[in-house]
Amino acid sequence: MNSITDVARDQQREYSQGQDRPLGSYGAALAFYGLAVGAGALIAKLGGRRPADPSLSDVVLMTVTTHKVARTLAKDPVTSPLRAPFTHYQGTAGPSELTEEVRGKGVRHVVGELLSCPFCLAQWVATAYAGGMTFSPRATRLVGVTMTAVAGADWLQLLYARLQQEGES
Repeated sequence: MNSITDVARDQQREYSQGQDRPLGSYGAALAFYGLAVGAGALIAKLGGRRPADPSLSDVVLMTVTTHKVARTLAKDPVTSPLRAPFTHYQGTAGPSELTEEVRGKGVRHVVGELLSCPFCLAQWVATAYAGGMTFSPRATRLVGVTMTAVAGADWLQLLYARLQQEGES
């Protein structure tokens, strides 16, 4: 009879098809996420905390904030020291953004994928925002308004640069 470890190795081999896909480390990341969310929910319940039902403006604020924070963490040059242990610098990728390649194996590789991918980070950022709305909604909304203003300013900078280019041609 095959052990659970043998079954997991067989699944890894069949899934990966010779590619380096760290399924065990992905599983660990999923378990960490689940434990963190579960712990937060338990602490909220024991503390009598319950978030208010989100309004449309809360959803919009959370959406823009999640986008901006995830993108800043994953692509901004200033946040590259956070990613450096897990990625290699490749070059620039647009206005104030970097391209980086994930390095390492196992957990290091998975953390590198997470930290360099704004789509991957968005789930974690949105979950943290939801936690903030449960434990400190006023401060969380202030962060949301701030990051939404930064996102809006980014779009205005891009529009301004575009108009300057059109004016020069």
